[in-house]
This record gives sequence, structure tokens and C-alpha cells, in this order.
Amino acid sequence: MALEVHLLACLLGMGSWVAINGMWVELPLIVPDVPEGWHLPSYLTLLIQFANLGPLFVMLLHQFQPARLNETAIIYTIISIGVLACLLLAFFWRETTIVGGAPHSTALLVLIFFLSMVDCTSSVTFLPFMMRLKTHYLSTYFIGEGLSGLIPGFVALAQGVGVVHCVNGSLPSTHLLDTNITISSHLQAVYQPARFPVKVFFLFLSGMMVICLTAFVLLNNLPSARREQDKVRAQPGIQKEGRKSKLSKRKMAEQKPMINDQEQIQSSFGTGTFSWSQIIYIFLLLAWANALTNGVLPAVQSYSCLPYGNSAYHLSATLAALANPLACLITMVLPNRSLMTLGILTTVGTGIGSYIMTMAVLSPCPLLLHTHIGVILIVLCWVLFVGLLSYVKVMIGLILRGEGHHALVWCGATVQLGSMVGALTMFPLVSVYHLFQSGDPCNTSCSL
Repeated sequence: MALEVHLLACLLGMGSWVAINGMWVELPLIVPDVPEGWHLPSYLTLLIQFANLGPLFVMLLHQFQPARLNETAIIYTIISIGVLACLLLAFFWRETTIVGGAPHSTALLVLIFFLSMVDCTSSVTFLPFMMRLKTHYLSTYFIGEGLSGLIPGFVALAQGVGVVHCVNGSLPSTHLLDTNITISSHLQAVYQPARFPVKVFFLFLSGMMVICLTAFVLLNNLPSARREQDKVRAQPGIQKEGRKSKLSKRKMAEQKPMINDQEQIQSSFGTGTFSWSQIIYIFLLLAWANALTNGVLPAVQSYSCLPYGNSAYHLSATLAALANPLACLITMVLPNRSLMTLGILTTVGTGIGSYIMTMAVLSPCPLLLHTHIGVILIVLCWVLFVGLLSYVKVMIGLILRGEGHHALVWCGATVQLGSMVGALTMFPLVSVYHLFQSGDPCNTSCSL
């Protein structure tokens, strides 16, 4: 294995979602300076869903005009758009125009839409491109994809985004029958000013996209990368099978769970290794895992953690982001392609996610409030939830990689579909009906 090719695959994966992940972590500094205020996260959620027009266009080309589908050209285009959009954001994110008689951050919203389209389209182009390299490089790609959320988070943490100090803001109060003034103690949340401006952060994101573009150029042209290309090259809809491919298929067949003879109807999907019932099962697992990790639970992370304190919130966010690439690394050391095992891990992860959702529903007075056990439990649940389902997603990606180019295209489309359903399900519950109540990181008052 060529170390530089692993590094390039990781950097390519890192550029897949780094722009939008960066936008999310920078929101606390952007919101005070734009007319949309705290409605901006809702706009961002909707723009990401509209940006799925990009993957839809690629899927339609793949299905009906495969001869016109040039994945390399599409990847060059979307990464270049990402570089330009991040660069323009650095200089124009504060610009406003009058729309409908009210000021709006038109430049910010338009550029966010283009960044969303870049990242969403990467799901159905980067993964199929990785088909050109040997199987173990796909795990490295997923590690980079996990780092696309961790690295912007670390940079934002160094910037001082969301760091809260609780200060004693004593409030004077007077009584109608008493002229004496009493002082009531009250803690106020004071946010630390940023160490460097939003402009610098967007320039950092632009630099990350340049690194992604450079990695892609080198993966296409570097001699060591060419040597690491899979000799059983899979083109859209066509997969040539050599001796190694047959041996791999035999091993996968041995690892498949036993099914009844009546159910042993080989599908026409990919290599035909799996029955249709197994194919449906695999894609349902993938859609469910992505709906939970990319849409449902992130929408309530602050509600589930902030009542336990600001430290609990930052620990859960940081360690959960770290659990993603760590789980991808584990798949390289301890891979498990058993569909039954992946189903069990998904069930356990869903159960842990249910506890997190319960704490969010109970906010601002969740279980074990004001206890160290409560803090440890909520942080541990977030780490295990992200880690287990990240492992499942990567292993399904590796399984579908063995099914060929067509399977990886559908893998990316399922990732986007699951994420979209999860996000659109939570959007009205959180932003329209306001079913969740925020916890104050400095003051939590719960009646017994």
C-alpha cells in the first residue's frame, strides 16, 4: 500500500463535506451580523435539501445517459466551485440586498446553496471515483470524510466559537412595601469574543477545498496512484471479473447469513452476489443510519447536552466528531461484512440514539441533571452512537464497493436520501412547532 495514496484519498474525503460542516460550526459568529438572525440555521437546512438537485441530476445521467456521464469532469467542476464559493464568502458574506422590502443576505444564501450542491453531489461522484483504487483505500476515504467535520470544529474551537463563561450578574429588585433594595444572584452566559474574524475562517475553508482539488489531481496523475489502481476496473454498469474478484466473491458468499432456498433468488444488482431481499436490507440499513446521524440526532444535540452544562455540550460534539474517523479506522483493522452483525450494531446504535432523543425531549430538565453520571452518560452515548453507526455506514460502503460502480452510485444516492428524510422530518418539529426547549448552560431551574 502506498502511504501517499492513502493520504490523498483521505484529503479527497476531507473535502467532501468540509464546507458545509464549516458553515454549521461558524454560525454563532455569523448570526449576529446578518438580518436573518437565528433563522439562518433553518435557511441552511432548506438550502441543503434543495441542493440535492445536484445528485439527482447525476443519478438521472447515470440511469438514462451513462455515455455522457464524465465523473472526473464533474468532480473537477464541483471542487472548483467549492473553492470559488468559499473565497467569495470571505469577502461578501455580510453583503445585503433588499428583497420584498426587507434586507436579506443574498450573497451569503446564494453561496451557501452552491456549497451545499458541491457537498451533496460529492456523495454520488467521489464514492464511484474511489472504485478506481483498490478496496482498502475506500476506508481511508471514509476516514477523511469523518475528518471533514472534526477539523473545522477544532479550528472553530481555536477561534473561540461558542465558548461560554458564566459570570455573576446580580439583579437588583425592589419590593412595593419595602424601600430596601435586595440583590438576587443570577448567572449570565457571556460568549467569548472570537480570536480571529469570520473572513479568516472562510479563507481556511477555501484552502481546504484547494487541498482537496490538489489531491484529486494527484490521484489522477501521480505514478504511485496509477500503480494502486484496481486492476479489475469497474465502468458504469460493467464489471470485469478476474481471478481475484472470483476469490473475493467466494469469501463474501461464505460470510453471508444463511437464507432459505426459496429466498435464494440472485438479484441482477451489481455482481448478483446478493438476493433482492438482502439488497433492500442493505440499503434500508444505510438510509436509516444516515437519517439518524446526519439529520435526526444532530438537530437536537444542543437540547440533549446543554442542560448538563457547556462543557458537556463541547465534549459530546468534539468526541463524537472524533468517533467518526476512529470508527472508519477500525474497519481497516476489524472488518465485519456479516449483514446480521451490521443489523445488530444498527439496532444498538438506534437504542443509544433513543436515549439521546429522550434527554432532548426532557430538556431543560433531563434525567440525572446536576450529576457527574449524567454528564458522563450523555457524552458516552453521543460517542457510541456516532461510532457504531459510522462503522455500519463504512462497512456497507465496502460491501457495495464489491458490487461495482453502479452500486457505489446508488450508495451515495441513498446516503443523501436518508440524510434528507431525517433533516426534513426534524425541521418542522424543531423550527416550526418548537417541541424542544433549550437549556441554559449557566442556569437550570427545574421544579420537583
